[in-house]
Amino acid sequence: MSIQTPSPEAPCDHQSGCGAIRLRLLPRDKDLGGFTVRRALPVRQQRMVGPWLFFDHMGPAQFPAGEGVNVRPHPHINLATVTYLFEGEILHRDSLGSLQPIQPGDVNLMVAGRGIVHSERERPEVTARPHALHGLQLWLALPEADEEIEPAFYHYPGSDIPVVTMEGVPVRVIMGAAYGVVSPVKTFAQTLYLEARLQPGQSLLLPNAEQRAMYLVEGAVSIGDTAIKAHEMAILEADEGVHVRADRDSLIALIGGEAMTPRYMDWNFVSSRKERIAQARADWQAGRFDRVPGDEKEFIPLP
Repeated sequence: MSIQTPSPEAPCDHQSGCGAIRLRLLPRDKDLGGFTVRRALPVRQQRMVGPWLFFDHMGPAQFPAGEGVNVRPHPHINLATVTYLFEGEILHRDSLGSLQPIQPGDVNLMVAGRGIVHSERERPEVTARPHALHGLQLWLALPEADEEIEPAFYHYPGSDIPVVTMEGVPVRVIMGAAYGVVSPVKTFAQTLYLEARLQPGQSLLLPNAEQRAMYLVEGAVSIGDTAIKAHEMAILEADEGVHVRADRDSLIALIGGEAMTPRYMDWNFVSSRKERIAQARADWQAGRFDRVPGDEKEFIPLP
């Protein structure tokens, strides 16, 4: 998605009772005409969590017939996008010729590499009736050695994503390895992304990672003595033995992985090199990126 939304941040330290929580982020809701988006990353105090450098929570939104997601073609470089839905559907098209509906539980991994263009819309049969949309979109920094690889697109049906039950809690290991299972989703660095649904009173031991953060999609949970609100992201210390406890039905997302060198970000462009972003801006302005087959008539202008 191509959306600009700032997020405020709130520091958290051990003296205030936060324990394993280093920082708490509460994104600001941004209403895009009946469609709410919250951006948890990046913020001034937390630019990345492992390789993850962008975290958007989309919806939940209800659309009347004739309306829905309609994001025109736009470019990316030197990153990979991950789209994951809880409800609804998005139609992905890209300049490689990919045409793929994304449905709940599926994982769409689009590797921009040296450059890709994509659009996010909805099929006519979806927009023809009232419908809902709820999901997450994340960006991954590619390791510097992989920033200019050939662009690629990978789609993983929800049935391919492993589920494991820990302490009575069902966990989907979306990317990386946790709890003795390994996701089939391609990674380029040590990467962790999982989803867990907890019932009131249930507790889950969170897997370790060099860097990690927990986002509360819905519900109410606690880490130690600290209550976490819905739509809040907790940046966690590297401590072992960190549990999350549900106070009511809750859905969490945990992201993390190995620390990476800082990245520059400008609009939809991410790179370890400022000059590469300047080149990408000039290329988009001059129309040098490939077009999206089946979606050639529109595009998002360079801001």
